[in-house]
Amino acid sequence: MKEQNQSVPFTSYQKFAVFILAITQFTVILDFMVMSPLGDILMKDLDIKPARFGLVVSAYAFSAGISGLLTAGFADKFDRKKLLLFFYIGFIVGTILCGIVTSYALLVAARIVTGLFGGVIGSISMAIVADLFTLQQRGRVMGFIQMGFGASQILGIPIGLYFANEWGWHAPFLWVAGMAAIVVTLIGIKLQPINKHLLIQKDKSAFTHLIHTLTKKNYRIGFTATALLSVGGFMLMPFGSAFAINNLHITQHELPILFMIAGLSTLVIMPIIGKLSDSIDKFKIFSFASIWTIVTVALYTNLSVTPLWLVAIFNVLMMGGVMSRMIPSTALVTAIPVVEDRGAFMSINSSLQQIAGGIAAAFAGMIVVQKDKFSPLEHYNTLGFIIIGISILSILLMFRVSKLIKKNAQENAENFPVIHEV
Repeated sequence: MKEQNQSVPFTSYQKFAVFILAITQFTVILDFMVMSPLGDILMKDLDIKPARFGLVVSAYAFSAGISGLLTAGFADKFDRKKLLLFFYIGFIVGTILCGIVTSYALLVAARIVTGLFGGVIGSISMAIVADLFTLQQRGRVMGFIQMGFGASQILGIPIGLYFANEWGWHAPFLWVAGMAAIVVTLIGIKLQPINKHLLIQKDKSAFTHLIHTLTKKNYRIGFTATALLSVGGFMLMPFGSAFAINNLHITQHELPILFMIAGLSTLVIMPIIGKLSDSIDKFKIFSFASIWTIVTVALYTNLSVTPLWLVAIFNVLMMGGVMSRMIPSTALVTAIPVVEDRGAFMSINSSLQQIAGGIAAAFAGMIVVQKDKFSPLEHYNTLGFIIIGISILSILLMFRVSKLIKKNAQENAENFPVIHEV
């Protein structure tokens, strides 16, 4: 059965919801993304090796994963707006802590706190998207929300790097916390309660609801597909700036330009991919983007000293492939759970994604070797070959997800209702 191709328009409130979720994701993504360009600064300033920096990234991911699993049973028991506010405020506190710590150990502890709260925000946002938007709208919604990634590179990362170069690596975290404080105020004032799912809950206890969600075979297919997709980003991105500086000979002052160009390209690409995902088979879009990613990763991770303009082109091409996979895959995965399981499903899905990413970052830190602070990274191309193998597996798993969605649509055309009228 083919997906419906007609465009379903957004209401004015849905447009606001897209905006507030996108800007929320922007701040959360920026908090994580800024670790990549700060990687070289942190390794030199704190005098740590790649393996220890990999643990800074993993600390966030593991705590986010554990937090998601612990809260999964409760995710469908509360108004989603209240959950979003609670975890977003905790995220702000954690980010402030990152901006005031003075040692490696305290930085790891601060990242754990930030992960405990920030790692759950994405799953809550995805549950809200599934509640407020039909499947035929979700490609466009995900396109706009994923633009937060591009915006973080265009505005966030260059400004963050400027702050870090001027006032030290603490400054970007405090800046992110300041922006997030404004966003949380908007959420509290403007976002309506999202609680219709509370009327159809079947599981009485949070633990029963968690087990019920974990034991569904169809759900586990989605969990595995999402976890695999996160591995690539967590392997390459933490060491992206160190590779660019020490291997490709990009300077610290050229680095913001590199991120800005890549981010600008994603702002153009994401809405286009979102619209295509709502009008063309989502799995076809995902497969093409995955093949594109395989080719560009293979080339980029084997580069040596390269001019800035050529590195920028490679970054644009590689980032376009990576991000173009996320929109159709996320739209498909959000269609798997039934209404009463959405919050728990998204929390577990996000948790496994973060845990898989944490393992990937720690694993990458053990593979990549740097003899001293200024020597080239070794074995970065090994990460590329691993990602290629994982990408092939991801295509096979996402094919199963796509078949499952179409089978469910055939059995029940009303399987994906909008449960929150706006």
